[in-house]
Amino acid sequence: MISYIWPIALIVLSNVFYQISAKSVPDNVDPLASLTATYLVGAIVSGVLYFLLNHNGNLLQEYGKLNWASIILGFTVVGLEVGWIYAYKAGWQISRGFIVQAAFLAVVLVFVGYFLYHEALTLNKILGVFVCLIGLAVINLF
Repeated sequence: MISYIWPIALIVLSNVFYQISAKSVPDNVDPLASLTATYLVGAIVSGVLYFLLNHNGNLLQEYGKLNWASIILGFTVVGLEVGWIYAYKAGWQISRGFIVQAAFLAVVLVFVGYFLYHEALTLNKILGVFVCLIGLAVINLF
């Protein structure tokens, strides 16, 4: 049970600090300059954790196993982070911005799951899409 829960707890906790940090990037700092520091710290932490968790690990050998996904993930992480920093600079509230993107993301991922991964498109998921869209209207119009 704990192996099922801890990753989601880590994601939620990390997302809280992520949003606070992204919103706290000073207005007079270029987001891309900020991200160079962010990724330097991320690379160091990832490297240290790799060797702590893999006592006889060979990082270069692991790199040889990589495919296109790691490259695309690098681009998408930059897109996410630059997008959030610019969203906050544009005046998005931390609560509203996250809810809006999460609702749109949920709708899109229902169809990504269906078309790319052949996940079932159930009545519950379709109703969930409508609930997300209604929620978007409520949060942005009222």
